[in-house]
Amino acid sequence: MNSNLKKRIITSIFLISLLTAMSFYSYIMFISLVVIAIITWIEFYALISKIIKKNLIKDKIYRFFCKALSLFYLAGLVFFILLIETYYSNLKIYLLYSILISIMSDVGGLTVGKIFKGKKLTRISPNKTISGSIGSLIFSIFLIPFFYDKLSYMNLSKVIFLTIMISLISQLGDLFISFLKRKAKVKDTSNILPGHGGILDRIDGIIFAIPFGVYLFMII
Repeated sequence: MNSNLKKRIITSIFLISLLTAMSFYSYIMFISLVVIAIITWIEFYALISKIIKKNLIKDKIYRFFCKALSLFYLAGLVFFILLIETYYSNLKIYLLYSILISIMSDVGGLTVGKIFKGKKLTRISPNKTISGSIGSLIFSIFLIPFFYDKLSYMNLSKVIFLTIMISLISQLGDLFISFLKRKAKVKDTSNILPGHGGILDRIDGIIFAIPFGVYLFMII
């Protein structure tokens, strides 16, 4: 086992432990979300700054717009999650399900993509393949049997549709951040997570899947 893989495994164990602690203790969730949002914002703005620098864009208004928009979005997302956790217990299942879909999409894309390889999905992210994208959808659908009793008021076709939509949104979020990294000519947003890169590298799909996922569940 090489050192990078060891680092990746240890970091993954830590992240899973943190996620578990967040689900049991509200104060850990609050502190963790605030810290994650701050670091994610720093990483995102660093990407934008590199893109601006490499393209010789010195527009201060554009820089301020990107900085403000990313801060507003992440702050709103943290508030949205905490609001659901505190006041809307019936929506917690949508929140958890959306997060797990994003995680399973990531795992499915990586696993199936490495096994079957095949045609590239897009030039934005050369490591992503069509087979990997299909794997993301399949792995997401594997979650349905574990949650269907909590979503039994919906018919199966609706649950499948919502699961696929959230997985696609998560994949698009991943591609969007990959596009920015390609423009900035960097592999990772930072090296804060050994073996994984930056926090934004790990939650790129999740930060898009959560609001859209919960919203889709509420309107359908």
